[in-house]
Amino acid sequence: ADLRGMRAIKGAIQLAETDGSGDVIDEGREIQLLQKLVKSRRDSLAIYDEQGRDDLAVTEREEIEVIERYLPEALSDDELARFVAITIQQLAATSMKEMGEVMKTVQLKVAGRADGKAISAEVKRQLSKG
Repeated sequence: ADLRGMRAIKGAIQLAETDGSGDVIDEGREIQLLQKLVKSRRDSLAIYDEQGRDDLAVTEREEIEVIERYLPEALSDDELARFVAITIQQLAATSMKEMGEVMKTVQLKVAGRADGKAISAEVKRQLSKG
């Protein structure tokens, strides 16, 4: 499982380096790539669980575990809420119209420590309160 997970990571990074975009693969980009690997495996895992394919689900779970070891520790809900609150304050955001700007800023600040869905939900929650 470790070897499979490592190969997946290496493959994704090599692919990104040679995709012709000329992007520099810095730490932020690596985190994005690893998050994408985890997300696609979680999607597959959900399908396998649904279909009762435990044999395939085990493989996905093992690979997720290996890949996650190389990701920064995820933020707790409270930590994420604080990041969002501070960002809203800094940007003086008052309505859902500013959601995109708040999202972008939070994503840069938390650099891979929270997924887009969680950030989006928290930003929506806090902006709609205002």
